[in-house]
Amino acid sequence: MKKIFRLHIILLSIISLVSCTKEFADTNTDKNVPTAVTPDLLLSGVIRSVTSQNVGSAWGIGNLVAQYNAKIQFVNEDRYLWNEQNGVWNNTYSNYRNLQNIFNSLSDQTNNSYQGVALVLKAYMFETLTAAYGDVPYTDAGQAKSGSIYAPKYDTQETIYAGILADLKKANEILAVSTNAIGGDLLYNGGTGAIVKWRRLANSLRIRYLLRISAKRNVSADLQAIIGDPVNNPIFASNSDNAELRYLALSPNQWPLYDSRVGSFDEIRVSKTLSDRLTSLNDPRLSVFGRPSQKSVVAGTPKVEGIPNGLGDVQALNFNGGPQGVSRVGYTFACLVCNDAGQAVPDPTAARSIIMTYSQLQLLLAEAREKGLITSGDAATYYNNGVRSNFDYWKAVVPASYSINVTPDGSYFTQTAVDYTGTQQEKLNKIYLQGWIANYFTNLEGWFEWRRTGSPAIIPGANNLNNNLVPVRFIYPVIEQSLNGANRTEAVTRQGGTDNLNTKMWLTK
Repeated sequence: MKKIFRLHIILLSIISLVSCTKEFADTNTDKNVPTAVTPDLLLSGVIRSVTSQNVGSAWGIGNLVAQYNAKIQFVNEDRYLWNEQNGVWNNTYSNYRNLQNIFNSLSDQTNNSYQGVALVLKAYMFETLTAAYGDVPYTDAGQAKSGSIYAPKYDTQETIYAGILADLKKANEILAVSTNAIGGDLLYNGGTGAIVKWRRLANSLRIRYLLRISAKRNVSADLQAIIGDPVNNPIFASNSDNAELRYLALSPNQWPLYDSRVGSFDEIRVSKTLSDRLTSLNDPRLSVFGRPSQKSVVAGTPKVEGIPNGLGDVQALNFNGGPQGVSRVGYTFACLVCNDAGQAVPDPTAARSIIMTYSQLQLLLAEAREKGLITSGDAATYYNNGVRSNFDYWKAVVPASYSINVTPDGSYFTQTAVDYTGTQQEKLNKIYLQGWIANYFTNLEGWFEWRRTGSPAIIPGANNLNNNLVPVRFIYPVIEQSLNGANRTEAVTRQGGTDNLNTKMWLTK
């Protein structure tokens, strides 16, 4: 009996221990905190973060260096006194971790649509990064946790572009056979219907990036393979395919500049380069990109008046009689309290963050056809489609309540500066001018494309602080010198020995 009694005691102790352990685990596990995040939640976060960074990059530096905008106060950026521009760098590597989580969660599914979408976003992020900095960590990026790589090597830009183009091709192939609905898709509203939209974006970006490297290698066969096979390689067919984030009236998906202080917003105004060029063309898009100066409104002759880029502080603040004589940035892009006298509060849903549009693609195809890089289509048709669709785009974007007429005059397309006639170089210059206009407020694209084509001209401001040179890159984050010094030094040496704004990268050599 004693043995049986002891056995009961032992069994009861074991049961009690197991029960207590289970209760302890249940009590100390927060069931409201997920242990894994699904791809749709990760995807929406990445899209929102990347597109918001696009707006910040365009507003803070891209629109200035491309001379869409200029500054009247705190003018260092406009004079090329650039410090670190780490937004793109930090945003890329931060979001890449989430893309890796998507890849890892689907490692056993070879044809899941989230894989294709994640590859498109990865390619877009890293292309912006390498186009801005040059050589950057790519192959080893994000391998600290999985591969214990804490000091990633910097890949050559040539290697990175090969990887980007391969990823976009793979994305198109994955999406071609994917059937699962996409959730968390802030660009195309998800579902199965969004799959073809992402395919079109993948192939349209391939065209953009092939043109980007066209001075470094022959891209004709790759371009023709895309254009010549629209069934397997669909591209943007209209403005309905545009890759852009449409903002909501309320946070968190609100226009990033909407809550700006009026003082900060008003430091940036319309560039005279933009106002002069579009005024000479009688181009109504100028009324979208800028507002009549208050001085001209009071005088009864409202007109958009820009300020030259790169002026010193005193000259900038006093140009044309002061801030009242210089046009503010267009109402479509305004902040909550950045309305002019007599105007209502700006519509917070009007502005967009653009990744790529149909009009931008058509103008790239016009260039490719004019240069003989592709044999499909007609250069003039591509060109006219690109120009007309950009007018149509802004007509659709600008709220009717703004009373802005974006329809061009009947003579717009027949004037010498627009009509697709002349020598090949004259035609190319017209393509580049319209491409510059179409790239307005599109991340850093205006700068990147000017750097590639050299047209239309960007003339450093009179008081620039970069020896009359337009910067061609961002410097590496200073923290890289301590965290990844050897690899950074190797990249700097490979690119020319100095890490400054004028160091030419592989793309520009």
